[in-house]
Amino acid sequence: MKKNIMIENEFITLGQFLKHADIISSGGMAKWYLAEHTILVNNELENRRGKKLYPGTVVEIPEEGTFFIQSVDSFSQASEDER
Repeated sequence: MKKNIMIENEFITLGQFLKHADIISSGGMAKWYLAEHTILVNNELENRRGKKLYPGTVVEIPEEGTFFIQSVDSFSQASEDER
């Protein structure tokens, strides 16, 4: 499954991403989840919950799917450009 994750800030941490994408139910589960599951950030293995994810980053979780980080601002701008 491929899914876009929209963020309003400059970046989102990997721990925040997991909660935002509804992969975990609370931020406290991030450390456990990262220890137990394989997560690739831009095709590199990652296990730091504080890893900053910027728009354009691709997160792959084999059990969950592929996620594309996008900025709400750039998405809004692209929509305006299409008009």
